[in-house]
Amino acid sequence: QVQLVESGGGSVQAGGSLKLSCAAFRDTYSSWCMGWFRQAPGKEREGVAVVESDGSATYADSVKGRFTISQDNAKNTLYLQMNSLKPEDTAMYYCAAKRCGWLEFGYWGRGTQVTVSS
Repeated sequence: QVQLVESGGGSVQAGGSLKLSCAAFRDTYSSWCMGWFRQAPGKEREGVAVVESDGSATYADSVKGRFTISQDNAKNTLYLQMNSLKPEDTAMYYCAAKRCGWLEFGYWGRGTQVTVSS
């Protein structure tokens, strides 16, 4: 069984920063790929950043240069450092996990709300 618990969301003014955390309760014998996704009201869920088991990361064009995904394997925790936040970053942010090699992310947290005001 896999459980993902996000924290760190909140309200911030444009230009500010937030750091999201995702505590991952999962087995340690698999190779896990982790990601952050977001969904704004009335919009489809979109991928924000993904980190592979080797630490390599990919980002959505809209967040490149502003967001950084990282993980602490000793703490089984995934992070998303968000800088230079914009009102359009307002969304519910979800942590997700999959066994590397799977096509789709199969495990999801409940989300944490990020609100950026202008």
